[in-house]
Amino acid sequence: MIGLSRDQSNSLVLENKAGKKSVLRNRSFLFVLSGYSVSLLGNTFHSMALNLWIIQTTGSAKLMSTVLITHLLISMLFGSFAGTVADRMDRRTLMVIADVCRFFLVLGIVLLMVIPNTPFYLIILLTALIAFTSLFHAPSFQASLVDIVGKEQVYQAVGVLNIADNIVRISGFALGGIAFAAFGGVFAITVDAITFLLSACLIYLAGKFPNPIKKSVEKKSFRDDFISGFRYLWHNPIAKSAVLLSPMLFLFFISSLMLIQVMAVQIWHANPLEFGLIESCIPLGYVIGSGIILLLGSKLKSRGKWIIMSIMMMGPVYILLSQVHSAALALPFILIIGFLFSFSTLIINLSLRLEVNSEIQGRVFGTLGSLTSVAPPIGLAVSSIFSDLYGPSIVIVYCGFGILCMGVLSFIYLKSLRKYD
Repeated sequence: MIGLSRDQSNSLVLENKAGKKSVLRNRSFLFVLSGYSVSLLGNTFHSMALNLWIIQTTGSAKLMSTVLITHLLISMLFGSFAGTVADRMDRRTLMVIADVCRFFLVLGIVLLMVIPNTPFYLIILLTALIAFTSLFHAPSFQASLVDIVGKEQVYQAVGVLNIADNIVRISGFALGGIAFAAFGGVFAITVDAITFLLSACLIYLAGKFPNPIKKSVEKKSFRDDFISGFRYLWHNPIAKSAVLLSPMLFLFFISSLMLIQVMAVQIWHANPLEFGLIESCIPLGYVIGSGIILLLGSKLKSRGKWIIMSIMMMGPVYILLSQVHSAALALPFILIIGFLFSFSTLIINLSLRLEVNSEIQGRVFGTLGSLTSVAPPIGLAVSSIFSDLYGPSIVIVYCGFGILCMGVLSFIYLKSLRKYD
């Protein structure tokens, strides 16, 4: 090749053979992904350690539930607000600010934990502030992904992100519990604070990445941007489908996870090994599904039908699982549920990134995050009550019928999603 050195020629040949460069060679993506993963690890540490500390020091489940309700209320009330801010500011800067604020706020909780007779309302106040600042991090990251990697690599990026997300969540709760048991709540939450500071450093090291804020010449007010986000969600068929399906899907899915744990103890009488395998089957199935979607990439066609089919198929699997009477027989059904859940949620996520304009993705993911964070606790509360009254098997049957009906109704009424390729 004229004008190119041997190294440049070889590099170009390799890139042509590969078709496109791997997302794992994108420096900004790797730094931002690392920052997100570390930040998520801190969140899991925080929730686990703080809840255990409250139970240990006060013995009050009511106070622990107050912390949970505080998180839910903040997410529900301010998710769309935070998403709008993410669409109006430099998203990288907003992520760094959010992480630095969380670092100092979590250190404040550590200080309150070591001071005797600390008023509990101060813990609640700092918890509310941490939940509020966290809302700015998630939509900023989610909305930046397509700009960092480009639409041609979004399948790879989202697949890698979801695999990392599951690994961090699983290991985070386990490590948080181990750290609390070995060194105490103060140590565990101090580690949480450090993870937020490390996350801020990693995102800063990612360097500037494309940040298309407002292509229009006319500068709109915050109120106009806020309202336009809801208007967009209502009129864009893919965004509307995601807002309708995702919260209900998470409601049924998270509720069923709790019911499976109850069945493992009460009905299957699972030993520690079997219980561990049950706990690992959902994330394992999810990672397998994510890996397949990652490998298929843009070759995956009829994406709307895959979403609806996976939802419809989950219903009968739940119903069959409710009839199983041993942990060993339950394992393949639980693995399939995790696999199908990845196809429904991950493809929805991919479709949003491909079809929604980057400049409005903060509002879309902010609103969606609020709804999906509120729905699961409601489902858990309702299903736990009915599980105590009628048994977990019956409630899982109703969850299965609920998901099946949701899939059928989606097929009938969400025509734009059904035809989405």
